[in-house]
Amino acid sequence: MYRYILKRIIQLIPVMLGVTFLVFFILELTPGDPAELVAGVTATPEQIEVTRERLGLNQPMLVRYAKYIFNMFQGDLGTSYYSTDAVFSLFMKYFPATLALSLASLFFATMIAIPIGIVSAVKQGSLFDNLGMGMALIGVSMPSFWLGLLLILFFSLNLKWFPSGGFKGLTSLVLPAITLGCAAPMAGLVRATRSAMLDSMAQDYMRTARAEGFSEKVVVWVHALRNALMPILTSWGMQFSAVMSGAILTETVFSWPGVGRLVVDAVNRRDTPLILGTITLITLFISLVNLVIDVVYAYADPRIKGQYTK
Repeated sequence: MYRYILKRIIQLIPVMLGVTFLVFFILELTPGDPAELVAGVTATPEQIEVTRERLGLNQPMLVRYAKYIFNMFQGDLGTSYYSTDAVFSLFMKYFPATLALSLASLFFATMIAIPIGIVSAVKQGSLFDNLGMGMALIGVSMPSFWLGLLLILFFSLNLKWFPSGGFKGLTSLVLPAITLGCAAPMAGLVRATRSAMLDSMAQDYMRTARAEGFSEKVVVWVHALRNALMPILTSWGMQFSAVMSGAILTETVFSWPGVGRLVVDAVNRRDTPLILGTITLITLFISLVNLVIDVVYAYADPRIKGQYTK
């Protein structure tokens, strides 16, 4: 198992290199000169050139990328163009809000999706099953920013139950969490749970459990669900990645003080070190979460653990 974990950690190196190079290259193709933005609209050409030299933008792209990678592997992600704070410090300042929003949205999606998926599998082909799958289809197709605006109009402006944006206590977390959880995460978990439960309920041990006299609730919620948890856990890990990346739109709509808004502001300002560092750290975090889920697989299923230890 330790060899497998070490192997997965080593595999993160090319992933990090690929992500940083793609982001760095795309930013180079983006119109606009970061030096002009940093120097200000009233800056003279001489001042802009001094700013460009101070930021190191007068060097070739590959040279700047090589320096960035060298510093990154030393733990230095650079400094924001518009502040004296290190990129890592800025990320850690905003990341807890994004993590709280992501976990809250996944909790909301899980509490709603798994019961719907289980009942849809038990009542396959019924009206409830068709409604559940219809809700999943709507969730996949529905833009999160559109749902967020509807929730703000109804629950904030009309009913005045929750704040429309910003962070003003736990009540501020409700609407963004529902917005982020009702889109792809809930739909993906509903479909994954239904599919896994249908596969589990078709196995021979289900007939054995019924023959031993267990009630239908015990058969479904204990025997079937326990054996269907692995695909559900896989889908949960995938949805966590989707939530972390999809939080940008939700945080923008609700003015949530998280990494998503930090990235949007950095893109608008062409703050290359902040964009690169933030995306790199998010990619690293998601990769580590997937690694943790794989390790949980191994301890939940001895057959998978045997494959890892070979």
